[in-house]
Amino acid sequence: MYLSTIDRPKSANWKGLSGNVFALGAVSLITDVSSEMVAAVLPLYLVIGLQLSPAAYGLIDGVYTGATTLLRLAGGYLADRTNRRKAVAGFGYGLSAVAKLGLLAAGNSMTALGLVITADRAGKGLRTAPRDALITLSTPSGDLGRAFGVHRAMDGIGAFAGPLVAMAVLAASAQSFDAVFVTSSCIAAFGVLVLVLYVRDRPEPLQRKEPLKLALLGDPAVRRLVLAAALLGLVTIGDGFVYLLLQKREGLAFGWFPLLAVGTSLVYLLLAAPLGALADRVGRLKVMLGGYVALLLVYLLIHGPVGGWPLLVAVVLLYGVFYAATDGVLMALAGPVLPERLRTTGIALIQSGQALAYLGSSVLFGLAWQFASPEAATRTAAGAVVLALIATAALLGRRRS
Repeated sequence: MYLSTIDRPKSANWKGLSGNVFALGAVSLITDVSSEMVAAVLPLYLVIGLQLSPAAYGLIDGVYTGATTLLRLAGGYLADRTNRRKAVAGFGYGLSAVAKLGLLAAGNSMTALGLVITADRAGKGLRTAPRDALITLSTPSGDLGRAFGVHRAMDGIGAFAGPLVAMAVLAASAQSFDAVFVTSSCIAAFGVLVLVLYVRDRPEPLQRKEPLKLALLGDPAVRRLVLAAALLGLVTIGDGFVYLLLQKREGLAFGWFPLLAVGTSLVYLLLAAPLGALADRVGRLKVMLGGYVALLLVYLLIHGPVGGWPLLVAVVLLYGVFYAATDGVLMALAGPVLPERLRTTGIALIQSGQALAYLGSSVLFGLAWQFASPEAATRTAAGAVVLALIATAALLGRRRS
């Protein structure tokens, strides 16, 4: 049996999805408004405001996503061990909400900024796997693509709104970043409240007297998923770099910078659900690989012959397609492969491999930009995507042992 066709879903309608999926989507929507308020202005603030070098920014960007790998695993294992996925996810959401206020005290200190960003991402690391496991446990396996598509679309609405809210707060507060941070923390706290009130846990009966064995990597299918996720993470350079490269090439005014994230999020939220449904019909692996082809085109276009608004529109469109075709689809692909009682740990393991690889990718890309050139760094990344696509197709297209 092929991983790309495991449990090939039957047709289903959107009304068949659990209310838990929509409740978790609402939590993610609200939380992403908060997160993207900060994320949309952070690259510009660090590189232009604090004059960080590309290598230093690469390190911060890697920490922002990849430095919480162990906490992802800890959160996944703890959620499976205690069978309380909602509680673990809620703690992660709460930690991120508190961390937003820490940005007020960080000032220009790189050490303090790094600690605050790490705390924020630690919250994300703790919550992501339990949240995605709740989605899989609340949804029949045949509808996982739809479920993750709907969730990621709602998440995308928050990502779309976040930069707009940040721009509005900055305009109303005479360009005060402190006002953005306080508003972001309040919105994140509201997301925690929605989780507490409306999300329902999905505990499955466990033999409590038996030890919970972490034997996931003994399964060849799981090993291939983890390796493929890590390879794909290694060729993903991150939003901040992509937007900074566009800003540098086109001389984009600072006031327009957050709109690049807005455009990407708009495409993502419009396509996440349709592409999730398409993945259920034609195969999740095909759709995911197609998303990385879109990423390859983004890298090639950044220093290609096209410039001006056509370049900006094309990159934003393709970048949104990349996220819509890969984010939830990878989790939908993994869901049927992972044993139910280790579902959260397995998801955390896959996400951790990808996040750790992303940390390496950000640092390496920043070094290549600083010590070679942005053109050489981007073209090298494009070549790496081609190799990763070939390797992933070989890994996930193999028959299970």
